[in-house]
Amino acid sequence: MPAFSYRGRNGAGEAISGVLEGASAAAVADLLFGSGITPTEIKPAPGGAAQKGAAAGGFNPFAPAVRHVDILLFSRQLYTLLKAGVPIMRALVGLQESSANPAMRAVLGQLRESLDSGRDLSMSLARHPKIFTPFYLAMVRVGEATGRLEEVFLRLFEHLEFERFMREQVKAALRYPTFVVVAMAVAMFVVNIWVIPAFASVFAGFGAELPLMTRLLIGVSNFMVAWWPALLVGIAGAGAGFRSWVRTRRGKYLWDRFKLRLPIAGKIVQKATLARFARSFALAARSGVPIIQALATVAQTVDNDFVAEKIERMRNNVERGESVLRAAIAAGAFTPVVLQMIAVGEESGALDEMMEEISGMYQGEVEYELKTLAQQIEPILIVLLGAMVLVLALGIFLPLWDLGAVATGK
Repeated sequence: MPAFSYRGRNGAGEAISGVLEGASAAAVADLLFGSGITPTEIKPAPGGAAQKGAAAGGFNPFAPAVRHVDILLFSRQLYTLLKAGVPIMRALVGLQESSANPAMRAVLGQLRESLDSGRDLSMSLARHPKIFTPFYLAMVRVGEATGRLEEVFLRLFEHLEFERFMREQVKAALRYPTFVVVAMAVAMFVVNIWVIPAFASVFAGFGAELPLMTRLLIGVSNFMVAWWPALLVGIAGAGAGFRSWVRTRRGKYLWDRFKLRLPIAGKIVQKATLARFARSFALAARSGVPIIQALATVAQTVDNDFVAEKIERMRNNVERGESVLRAAIAAGAFTPVVLQMIAVGEESGALDEMMEEISGMYQGEVEYELKTLAQQIEPILIVLLGAMVLVLALGIFLPLWDLGAVATGK
């Protein structure tokens, strides 16, 4: 039987990892849930039979995948159907028939089979850990326990819509700077491979000493002409190595910490992370999730390992009996505004409302920052473009200006 390595959390929110044997990842998930462990990651154990089977068992990179928008629509539609009094099984049948994504239809079919076999909805969703996040599963379990499942799905839809909005705003803001940087890189490549060698052959015919800037440009150009295949391979290898490093736990932690310190993008990443934290925490607290469990779950939704570690430290302090405010101060990941709102919310007993206010405040600031991001980056791009033009002008046109003196031997 294949072996699977897993990571998860027990009822107290403590991190647990290990290896279990099972027929599939879904079967291992069932075993973990049966023992009171919520899995956050299940994958074939290194060198296990499951891994070998996956390697030989027809991996199709072109197969459709379940997208974020599919889960978004699933949450909204299921809320509407449950609110209208439609039984869960009939609702899943309708959603499966109307889904345009074959991968989502397959998932809905498996959910129906799992419910038919007597499992709860949360346990059925947990059989797909790569599709439904631990936060999503925790919210569904709360909805099942409190009998407010349709309300939970509405809040999950709003949460997922917020996540999608933030992601699209970041992509839109980075589109123009990315285009400019790529265009500059292509221009430099073309100039060094074709333009400068043509001028170098002209300058060599005069036999005169060239200016230092021109000699530097010609040296760089000769290097690129001779080694451009190796440079391309090196750039591709560096990119692949960086992606592999970021996928490691240590690499992702360091990269997430570095992103918060970037000159312009760092403050946007920080505000977006705090907005995501506040909204997730408010959603969990408003749905009745205990604070300790809410913090453990929210730590997995901030999409930043560095901040997630701070939230875990905050959870540990709350578990030891400290107040939420003192735990947040000790974590060292929150701005004074957030700490002040937490203090007011904890004192007034309306912590969820204060966290919702924090989320709205930072969401507005992120929207403004993203709208003005192009204006903030534009001066830097102009300076870089001007420096590139200046170097080319000095390197290429200085010898041309002196051609008369070179030709007359003066």
